[in-house]
Amino acid sequence: MNTSPSLPPSRAASTWLKPLLFVVIAAIGLYYVKWSPYYMKSFVAADKHSIGASILANAPTAPWSAALEYAGVYFAAIWKAAVLGVLLGSLVQVLVPRDWLLRVFGRAGLGSTLRGGLFALPGMMCSCCAAPVVAGMRRQQVSVGAALAFWMANPVLNPATLVFMGFVLGWQMAALRLVAGVLLVLGVALVAQRVSEPGLHTLPQAAFDAVAQAEQENDERPFLLRWGRQLWQLFWSTMPIYIVVVLALGAARVWLFPQVDAAMGNSLLWIVALAVVGTLFVIPTAAEIPIVQSMLSLGMGVGPAVALLMTLPSISLPSLLMLRKSFTPRVLVTVTVLTMLIGAASGLVAVALF
Repeated sequence: MNTSPSLPPSRAASTWLKPLLFVVIAAIGLYYVKWSPYYMKSFVAADKHSIGASILANAPTAPWSAALEYAGVYFAAIWKAAVLGVLLGSLVQVLVPRDWLLRVFGRAGLGSTLRGGLFALPGMMCSCCAAPVVAGMRRQQVSVGAALAFWMANPVLNPATLVFMGFVLGWQMAALRLVAGVLLVLGVALVAQRVSEPGLHTLPQAAFDAVAQAEQENDERPFLLRWGRQLWQLFWSTMPIYIVVVLALGAARVWLFPQVDAAMGNSLLWIVALAVVGTLFVIPTAAEIPIVQSMLSLGMGVGPAVALLMTLPSISLPSLLMLRKSFTPRVLVTVTVLTMLIGAASGLVAVALF
């Protein structure tokens, strides 16, 4: 027999209206920032077999000039998505009931991880813009596996990127990215869940009921006060370090990306080296496509190119640091190493297939 108290009509309506408001804000924001621009860009990719120049092209040789130039181009490309990411990351903490999130994403395991990956597909964000949303989810005690799957599926399984890739680099390359991407997202998320604290998110039904009751009690504070607090905390914990590390990587690209020529063949050394560099470097959404297209035209082997194609969008040093308070160092190191390994393995598979 269910003995939980029934909610007053006004509170019951609020329980549904707030998540609905979150969905509406997310849909409007994603349409403006992602869906509409990507729809138009798909026609450009189909017609010209290109989506623009490589963001790494014509880099200044002086590190400070390279840092400022790259940061300017990068933030001009992503600032709208970054603002949307912080907005959604704060709103998910005050508009979506925590017990709802826990029921869908709270338990460790394959089901929760799959749902995290599937819910990421409409977002189509880069790893850094998705990071504030993941931070907000983790503050609501979403499981490690589901949060990681959501984070990595945003850039790796981005449907628009796969379409651009098919038109620009070929559908075989897009198919390899899709298959390897599914293995990357699910494999890394499940392994990282295993190395996190065991049993941390194996929650009984009583825990969900207790969370729901606690939220009813805490809901008395003014909405704007609760949202403003979460927004400020999320911004302060993610954005400053994000800006600093992007500048640092912009300067480091002088050494991270040497001059490409035919000498950069399919050797294991180059595949591994670029898998490492691609994992740590930061790019806007879909920027890996013109980067790889440009490098292939200059003579780079398909192995190192695919290693970059897999690792450049997956994670980055800025996004890892943005989530330093959301996951343990052990989990973040596991994610980083596995991403590098899968990127290198994908490069070796590409050498065998193409």
